[in-house]
Amino acid sequence: MASTDDSGSAPDLSGLGELGASGRRLAAAVLADFTLDEHESTLLREACRTADLVDRLQETIDADPLLTATSQGQRIHPAITEIRQQRIALARILAALRMPAGDESQGDQKGRQQRRMGVRGVYGGGAA
Repeated sequence: MASTDDSGSAPDLSGLGELGASGRRLAAAVLADFTLDEHESTLLREACRTADLVDRLQETIDADPLLTATSQGQRIHPAITEIRQQRIALARILAALRMPAGDESQGDQKGRQQRRMGVRGVYGGGAA
């Protein structure tokens, strides 16, 4: 991933397919500052799609009651569980993009230094 020059032109989002508002904002923010390789473009596309899905799930949660009646009694709306999973997926995809956190050209500690680790599951330990 390389930084782009400040040409002032709007980033080209055409290769990312149909995106919603959050996906377009995310893509524009990333592409305004960086030139992506093919594998990074694929990750960005999936991050944008996931951000849009999170928005749609939030709209569903906002429109429906949090609890639904089922044959086993009241249960939490299934979209709540799914939005949590999609937010975790979005965070992992963005971490896989390895975006710098702040201005790395500064020598001071204003920007948080990014750790370069692989994307792991929640239970990242070795087998016993």
